[in-house]
Amino acid sequence: MNISVVKTILLKENFPGENIISKSFSSHSDLITGVYEGGLKIWECTFDLLAYFTKAKVKFAGKKVLDLGCGSGLLGIMAFKGGAKEIHFQDYNSVVIDEVTLPNVVANSTSEDEENDVNEPDVKRCRRSKVAQELCKFRFFSGEWSEFCKLLLSSEKLFEKYDLILTSETIYNPDYYGPLHQTFLRLLDKNGRVLLASKAHYFGVGGGTHLFQKFVEERNVFEMRTLEIIDEGLKRFLIEMNFKYPS
Repeated sequence: MNISVVKTILLKENFPGENIISKSFSSHSDLITGVYEGGLKIWECTFDLLAYFTKAKVKFAGKKVLDLGCGSGLLGIMAFKGGAKEIHFQDYNSVVIDEVTLPNVVANSTSEDEENDVNEPDVKRCRRSKVAQELCKFRFFSGEWSEFCKLLLSSEKLFEKYDLILTSETIYNPDYYGPLHQTFLRLLDKNGRVLLASKAHYFGVGGGTHLFQKFVEERNVFEMRTLEIIDEGLKRFLIEMNFKYPS
């Protein structure tokens, strides 16, 4: 997977998100509630989840996948490379989607072999056609989770729910647990799974794995299972969620 495009975008002059970045720096925080929710940073737990996909041989082939709170879109890109039939990317900030997620997805939509220079016009045309077909698998969304749900579920076409929802470091703030739980409830297929990566505790904002688990258990909608605990530095968890009572 190629993440060099993310580094290039964030370092370039006149980056459209520089106002967000400057606000983040001036407030000494990676997060500004209601303004910036951390999408310009690749968070630690994202790499934990990517490693788990490989180690556990998670099957993406033929599945509809949502990368929720996607940032650079690495989780969704991995699903694409695993043969997912459709991948949606959602982030709070539109500048993250426009300037980071989308370019990174496009950069990773061809194999390394296809990136080599090819002089034959017919081969070039074929390659462009293939890339265009692959890009049709992707959709990109920005905004709050409640509005995102409303948009999908109010469309004229019957919405096909997600087989897999992938999300990393989205449970840092307890204020967001209600909308997040509702997003899972409304958008996950009855036989689908959520794969979630999180730190045990987020100092300063108060959220974390144990608090979210308590929130979920109180609502009695989802089962939660710990897939892996990474006990290096701040303890981190990989969690699977599915409906308790599929109907």
